[in-house]
Amino acid sequence: MTQTRAASRRIVVLATLLVALIAALLTPGRATAASLQEGTGFGSNPGALRMFRYVPDGLPAGRPVVVALHGCTQNASGYGTGSGWLQLADRWGFSVVLPQQQTANNASSCFNWFQNGDIARGQGEAASVAQMVDRQLADTSGDGARVYATGLSAGGAMTAVLMAAYPERFASGGIVAGLPYGCAQAAGSPYVCMYVGATQSAQQWGERVRAARPGFAGPWPTLVAFQGTADYTVKPVNMSDLMKQWTDVHGADQVADVSDSVAGYPHEVFRDAGGRAVVETYSVTGMGHGQPVDPGSGSEQCGSAGAYVLDVNLCAAYRMGRAWGLG
Repeated sequence: MTQTRAASRRIVVLATLLVALIAALLTPGRATAASLQEGTGFGSNPGALRMFRYVPDGLPAGRPVVVALHGCTQNASGYGTGSGWLQLADRWGFSVVLPQQQTANNASSCFNWFQNGDIARGQGEAASVAQMVDRQLADTSGDGARVYATGLSAGGAMTAVLMAAYPERFASGGIVAGLPYGCAQAAGSPYVCMYVGATQSAQQWGERVRAARPGFAGPWPTLVAFQGTADYTVKPVNMSDLMKQWTDVHGADQVADVSDSVAGYPHEVFRDAGGRAVVETYSVTGMGHGQPVDPGSGSEQCGSAGAYVLDVNLCAAYRMGRAWGLG
C-alpha cells in the first residue's frame, strides 16, 4: 500500500510538471532565444562578403545598430560571442551586423583594409558593409542616427575605413588594435604600418580622411580606441596615430582633456572646441594582440576569452557601448 501511494505521488508530480511545461510552451508571446542569422540579397556586394546578423527577440523599432568586424583568422559568430557584443545586444536592446570575410578574398580571413579598391567610397568591401547597414536598418526599422562600427585588428582598420568613407552612416567607431585610415598607403606597406607605423603629422592624417569623403560637412564619427602596450602585431604607435587623425578631423588638439584610469588602465579623452568628447583611448598595460574582455555576469562584464580575445578585467564592448549611450 505504501509503495502504491508513493508511486501515485510520483505520477501526480510528473503530470503536474508536464502540464506546466505544455502551458509554458503554448503561452502566447513566449520569448525564445535569438540566434545568429545569415542575410542575403543585401545589395550588389562588390566586396563579396557574407552578412550575418543578430536581432534580439522582441526588439522594438527605432533601436541602434552595431556593426562588429572580426579580426584575421576569426569569423562572425566567434567574434560576436567572444567580444561580448551579442550579450550586450540582449542586455541593452540593439541589433548587430557581423560582416564575414571569405578566404577567396583573403587567405587569412582578414578584411582588406590596405587595398585601394576596398577602402574607397562606393567600392569593394567598404561598400558591401554599407549595403549591409542599409538592409539592417530597413529590416529592423532601426535608428539611422545611432549606427556604430567596431572591430578588432583588420576589423578595426576596416572600422576606420567605414568612418572615413561613409561618415554620414556612423555616429562613432570603436577600434581595437587597429590602424588609422590610409596607413598602408602612407607607410608604403601594410606591414610597415603594422610593425613600425607611418610618419605623418596630425594634419596629414586628417587630410587622408577628408579626401575619402570630399565636401562632407560633418558631423564626423567620434572614436573610441583600445590598444595593448605589449602588442607586437599592431604596434601601439597606431593608436597614437588614430588619435592624431581623428582629433584633427574634429578640429581638436592632441592634448588630452581627461587623463585618468579605468580598471587600472590609462584612459584619455580628447574634446573639441565645444567640449564634446571626440576621441577616447584606452591603453591596456601588458596586453598583447587581441580584444579586451571581462567574462562574468557583473554589470560591467562581458565577453568570453579565446584566441585573440583576452581576459584583462576590462570589456571593451561594454566601454564602447557606454560611451555611445547604448546602455
